[in-house]
Amino acid sequence: MTVSFEEYAALARQLAEQRRAGEQHAATESARRRDLHAAVDYLQQRLTAQGHRLDQLGRSIRVDQPPAGSAPGSPAEAAGWPGPPSGSGAASGSGFGAGPVTAAGSGLPSAAGSGPSTAPGTGDGGSDGAAGVPGRAGVGAYPELPAGEARLALPTAVSPAGVGVPAQRAAAVDPAVELELARRMADEADRHGQQAELLAQRPALLPTWSPLARAVAVYAGSGAAAGMLVLALVLASGVGLVDGFTLGAWICAGLPAVAFFGGYLVLGRWGRPAMVTGTPPRYLPLGFLICFLLVPMAYCAYLLLVRGLR
Repeated sequence: MTVSFEEYAALARQLAEQRRAGEQHAATESARRRDLHAAVDYLQQRLTAQGHRLDQLGRSIRVDQPPAGSAPGSPAEAAGWPGPPSGSGAASGSGFGAGPVTAAGSGLPSAAGSGPSTAPGTGDGGSDGAAGVPGRAGVGAYPELPAGEARLALPTAVSPAGVGVPAQRAAAVDPAVELELARRMADEADRHGQQAELLAQRPALLPTWSPLARAVAVYAGSGAAAGMLVLALVLASGVGLVDGFTLGAWICAGLPAVAFFGGYLVLGRWGRPAMVTGTPPRYLPLGFLICFLLVPMAYCAYLLLVRGLR
């Protein structure tokens, strides 16, 4: 059979096209692999940065690290695995022990026979099989196969789920899809991390208020509480329990100082965010002015009210 020059040229062109297609496919696959490796490296760096940021956030809000679990391969972990312990008789009974295996490992008795069994049976030296199991009345023993069929019997895999059932083949995983899912999860983790940082930058006391408004409210509340104590002292002075000098000292200096330091401590305890850079302002001059003006004003208001009622 002779090949003409045109057929030879067509075959050469076909081979050249196949070679170019193969080279293009190899170049495309190589570029795809490079992109996947770059995406994996970027995602790893991003997850590492997220881990460091979460550690800093946990230290800032004083969250302890979770207790470390048991190491892999420890006795506590090995005790949780199903199956009989090593050294028990279940291993030898499953065909993997040191005893002889009959019928090519199928577990069926061969026609050549064997020695008398020590298991409870019918009394003739043979095992009852399923008939010996309690609650299985009317079930006969396993039938014996001829010698030829016993030699041709193939061993089957023994698994806890079933006998002779082949394991399902794992589905093919697309790396690009898995990387996209991991990227979305990283974006979700970033979003939750930003929300946690915003919450950590708010104090427990009046979190939606500005620092100035919070300080004014706290000092005013302390002054109002001190004003109630002023009223109590005035009533005690009216019945003769407190003299005039003691009443004036508490009104002018004692109760305003107590109100001021009370507001200062409240702002330091509940007005400080869990995650903040530096020391938050407590507005000491403003607090001093509010407390030392509000308490005497409460006493003056009480005097005006009493005179107006008379």
